[in-house]
Amino acid sequence: MKEIASALVKAQKEFGPALKTSTNPAFRSKYAKLENCIEAVIDALNDNGIMLMQPTHLCEDGVIVETMFLHESGEMLSNGKLHVPATKHDAQGYGSALTYARRYSLLAACGIAAEDDDGEAASKAKAPPAKPAAAPPAKAPTKVEGKDTPWQLKVTAKPDGDHGEWSQLVIDATMLQIEQTKTEADIMDIFKTNRNIYDEVKAGSPTAYEVLMDEFKQARAKHKEAA
Repeated sequence: MKEIASALVKAQKEFGPALKTSTNPAFRSKYAKLENCIEAVIDALNDNGIMLMQPTHLCEDGVIVETMFLHESGEMLSNGKLHVPATKHDAQGYGSALTYARRYSLLAACGIAAEDDDGEAASKAKAPPAKPAAAPPAKAPTKVEGKDTPWQLKVTAKPDGDHGEWSQLVIDATMLQIEQTKTEADIMDIFKTNRNIYDEVKAGSPTAYEVLMDEFKQARAKHKEAA
C-alpha cells in the first residue's frame, strides 16, 4: 500500500473546498451537491495517478455504496461500505438514496468537509451572552408510523435517544421523500400520510417542526411555479 498511500497524501494537499450550492432546511444552511464534491477532489486524485470508483452492492431496502481508490500501480484502497435506506422503493427513491450515499461516502473517504462561509462569518461575530442551562432533552418516541400509503414513514428511535435526534431523522427522511415528488398533490400526500409523526415532532421539538413546515412550503411553491 506504499504507492497509493503516498499518492493520496499528495492528492489531499490539493483538494479544493466542496462549494455549497443547495439549501438544507434541516440546518438552515447550504450543502454541497454530489457534483461539487467530485469536482473538489477528482483532478487532484487523477493528477496523482488515482482513479475514483464508487461501486454499489446488492441491497433490498436501499443502496450500499463503497468508495474506492485505484492507483496506477495496481494498489487499491476501500473506504468501507455505506448503507442508505430508500424512503420509496421505486426508481426515484433509489436514485435519491444513491446520490445521498455517494456524496457522504466520498466526503468521508477524502477527509474533507463542504466549505462553510456561514461558519466563518459566525466565528468573527461577537459571542452572545451566556444562557441559563437548558432543561434535559425530551425522550424520543419508540416508534411512530404514518398511514399505510406509498408515502408512509416509519421512524424508530435509538434506545434512550433524545427527541431532537429523532426529529432530525424525521426531517432527513421527509427531505428524501420530497425530492421524489412530481406534483403539489404529492407534497400534500406526504404531509397527510405522516401527520401524526409531524405532530409528535411539533410537541417535542418545535424548532424542527418549523423547519419541516418551511420545507413543505418551499416544495409546494416550486411545484406551483413549474405547473
